[in-house]
Amino acid sequence: MKILVLAGGLSPERNVSLSSGAMVCEALRKRGHQVALMDLFYGLDGAVSGKGLYVAPIPDAFKQVSRTAPNLEEVRARRRDESSSAIGPGIFEMCADADVVFLALHGACGEDGRIQAALDLLGVPYTGAGYLSSAIAMDKDLTKRLVAGKVKTPRWETVTVTEENLEELTGRVELPAVIKPNASGSSVGVYIVKTRAELRNALENSAKAGGRVVIEEYIQGREVSVAVLDGKALPSIEIIPKSGFYDYSNKYQPGATKETCPAHISPELEKAVGNAALTVFETVGLSVYARADFIITPDRTPYFLEINTLPGMTPTSLVPQEAAAAGMDYGTLCETIIQKSLEVRKEGM
Repeated sequence: MKILVLAGGLSPERNVSLSSGAMVCEALRKRGHQVALMDLFYGLDGAVSGKGLYVAPIPDAFKQVSRTAPNLEEVRARRRDESSSAIGPGIFEMCADADVVFLALHGACGEDGRIQAALDLLGVPYTGAGYLSSAIAMDKDLTKRLVAGKVKTPRWETVTVTEENLEELTGRVELPAVIKPNASGSSVGVYIVKTRAELRNALENSAKAGGRVVIEEYIQGREVSVAVLDGKALPSIEIIPKSGFYDYSNKYQPGATKETCPAHISPELEKAVGNAALTVFETVGLSVYARADFIITPDRTPYFLEINTLPGMTPTSLVPQEAAAAGMDYGTLCETIIQKSLEVRKEGM
């Protein structure tokens, strides 16, 4: 099969995406497929030819994720094409030439439904959920509104932080609290605040970053994720950072977090959190695969936090670990995602 893996892009999660893409590309090549790894933002800018990407070596630098998110202005400056487009030259031509596009993109540049909609219009099959459910899941506030009556989720409000409401929010928000961007992932821009000074700093930084912010009730408990693959919940995985919380650095640095899969929870709780993940998956209208994140309180109540429609496929990512616990190796996982995605795209025609 001729497969184009799209990664990178212009998102704070760019480096995570490149790592996911590199691992997917390597695994699929080992299974005999023709696979090209392509950066959504750079496209063929600087490449010898599109065909050359199918035999080009995978940069080792892509396989590990740096401790900090990339400087996107520097990323922009390195592209020779001075177009304002977030999509590099030759992308759509390369997509159209492939049998399927494996979306290894993360964040707003790839996970919010826009690239899915473009590929739908081109008639090009791709992996993962469709454009509408991807857009919904990317919006934390909208997702919570849809599922709040079906699963437990922390109390929240969504605001745009401005100079006019900064003082009011700083004085009013109940502490401790979680401050997070409404449309982002990989814990980029997430703060757990326990004091008014921490709250103000988080709100100020959020205002600088722009966009809507979710202010969420802080729930104390165990952090557990559950992936859904082909309509079934995979074994849960518990995440225990060795320091701080499960932020960008702890997610992608080997050894920074202890991960236990399956999680050491009772069969009844395993079933409950799996059912909650499936409920969110189905309510939002997702397909193929996704990963839902929860906090389980001491009284064994799962609180849904968010769902990721293109979860990481890096060396430290959770979905590959859950698949392995279910007896599925990494290469088989990648091929299963492709096969189920082709079935979904065919049904939608």
